Amino acid sequence: MKDKLTEWLNQLLAIDFFLVLLSFFWLAIAVIGHSLGVPLGLDLWYRLWQPVFTPAIGILMAGALISGIASQISKRLNSN
Repeated sequence: MKDKLTEWLNQLLAIDFFLVLLSFFWLAIAVIGHSLGVPLGLDLWYRLWQPVFTPAIGILMAGALISGIASQISKRLNSN
């Protein structure tokens, strides 16, 4: 059961990581486009920042902490 939960958490974190990475690349490309006068979705990115990207970053950070803590606890329990 614990292994299944850990596997599920790691898969969720991997998907979330790629969402955060994709949003960063979108931001970088949109800023470059904005500076060149080409509309590449910077306004849409700003509108999605609060409801989508901020929680995704928070979930990624919290999940990484929880995964690390669970791994340390599991290591200590298995060594005894």
